[in-house]
Amino acid sequence: MSRFETQMLTKPENLTALTDMSGQWIDQVNSRVGMKKLILDMDSSESPTYGKQDGSAFNGHFGCTCYHPLFCFNQFGDLERANLRKGNVHSADDWLSVLQPIVARYRERPLKRFFRGDAAFANPDLYCYLEQENFSYAIRLKSNTILQKHIAPLLTRPVGRPSRAPKVFYASFPYQEPPVGRELAGWWPRSNGTPESYLRGSVSS
Repeated sequence: MSRFETQMLTKPENLTALTDMSGQWIDQVNSRVGMKKLILDMDSSESPTYGKQDGSAFNGHFGCTCYHPLFCFNQFGDLERANLRKGNVHSADDWLSVLQPIVARYRERPLKRFFRGDAAFANPDLYCYLEQENFSYAIRLKSNTILQKHIAPLLTRPVGRPSRAPKVFYASFPYQEPPVGRELAGWWPRSNGTPESYLRGSVSS
């Protein structure tokens, strides 16, 4: 598909059809196979480019000139939807245009819904969207002093000889995402008009 001639591919109706195609294939499979839960996994990747490709740019994270596409897979490894983006955009850039059509396809089905993503998707706007659509979610948070303070008791090394098998300890606590660089108007308001804190359950191991 990636080698269609540009003259055909860039027509809006063809771009739309190609973008929707993988979801249509998945729907045909799901119509024959019972599905009780949906797990969506969203992530970005690099697609290296050579020459002067329109939209390609140097990406410092990947260390190459590339496109920076965004993908969303289900638990079976099927590609639900993708978006080809410029090489220098943020990993979570334009996540809604990828996720929204997928959610709409599954909205009327009696499924348990889950979403997972890395630290690039630790975004209060994404949290709100997932909660409104009845998704449970697990999203990695970048380490910071607040999180380190919560898990400080777990970091003390036990007295005595260590066991051969690694021991894993967990701490569960509420965590409020600080509104760094965000206007409070974007947060959920309470009935009296004051912003409601984005408290979420967090787990560290």
